[in-house]
Amino acid sequence: MKISITAIFIFICSLAYGQSTYKTLISEASIYYKEKDYKKSVEKYKEAFKIEQNSGNDVYNAACSAALLGEKNLAFKWLNVAFKKNNWYNIKHLKKDTDLVSLHESKKWDKLLNEMQEAIDIKEADYDKPLQAKLLAIFDDDQIIRRAYVAARNEFGYQSKQADSLSKIMFYRDSINLIKVTEILDQYGWVGPDKVGEAANQTLFLVIQHADLATQQKYLPMMRAAVKNNNASSKSLALLEDRVALGEGRRQIYGSQIGYDNDTNTSFVLPLDDPDNVDKRRAEAGLGPISEYVIQWNIIWDAEEYKKTTAQNRSKTAKIA
Repeated sequence: MKISITAIFIFICSLAYGQSTYKTLISEASIYYKEKDYKKSVEKYKEAFKIEQNSGNDVYNAACSAALLGEKNLAFKWLNVAFKKNNWYNIKHLKKDTDLVSLHESKKWDKLLNEMQEAIDIKEADYDKPLQAKLLAIFDDDQIIRRAYVAARNEFGYQSKQADSLSKIMFYRDSINLIKVTEILDQYGWVGPDKVGEAANQTLFLVIQHADLATQQKYLPMMRAAVKNNNASSKSLALLEDRVALGEGRRQIYGSQIGYDNDTNTSFVLPLDDPDNVDKRRAEAGLGPISEYVIQWNIIWDAEEYKKTTAQNRSKTAKIA
C-alpha cells in the first residue's frame, strides 16, 4: 500500500523545471496506481527517477507498483534504494503491506528484512522505546480510520451513509487520541525524531491538526519552537498554520487547506492570502508549488482566476485536506 502520512499528499534543464517535472511524473504514477494500471505507473516512476531518486516514500511506492505488476526484481531494487539510499526504515508497514505479498517467498525478502532490522536497532539504540510505541499505536489508529473514510468517500460520495458512519468513528477516535497526545506534549514537550523516530514524532502533528481550534492555538507556539529546534517538520507546521488561520477567520498562508462545493461537486482552495506569492512562501516552508499540490483534487491552479472567484463566498463547503 502506498505511503501517505497526512492522508493528504504525494510528487537535463533548469532546476526549477526539473523539480516540477519530477513532481508531475510522481503524481501521474500515483494516479495510475490508484486506477490499478501498474504498468503505466511503473513507467512514470522510471521517468521520474531519471530526474532524481531522493524520496524514500516515492521509491517505496514505486516498488509497490512494480510488485503488483509482477516485476519482482525491480521491486526489490527500488525497496533497497528506499532503504539504503534514502533511509526508509518503516519495517512495520513493509511487513504488512499487501502490495508486496508476491515478494515474501523470495530469499531477497528475508535478506532485506534482516538488513533493515539491524539498521533500525543501531539507529534506535537511544530511543525512548515505551514512548515511541505509544505514539506509533496512536499513529496507526489515526491513519487506518482515515484511509477507510477516504476510500468510502471516494467510492460512495461525501454524503453517503458509509462515509458518514466512518466519519463519526473517526471523530470519536480523534477525541481519544487527543487526550493521549496532549498528555505527552504537556509532560515531554514536542519530542523530536531523534528520541522517538520520524513516524512517532509525526503523530504529534497529526493528532493536533485534527483537534479543535482552541487546542491548535494552544500547541501552535510549541510546534513553532520545535521546528526551530529540528524537533518538528516545517512542512507540517505550514499545514497547522493554515488550519489555525482559517479557524480564526483569517486567510490561509500556504494554500494547504482544500474545500468542497456540494453544489458543483468540485474542490477548491480555501481563502488564501496573496495568491501571487504563495509559491514563494511554500518554498520557504519546504513545500512544492501549489499547482502540483492541488492536482490530487483535480484543481487547476490559476492565481488570476482564483483572485476573481476568491472562494470567499462559496457555500456548503467542507474542509477535506
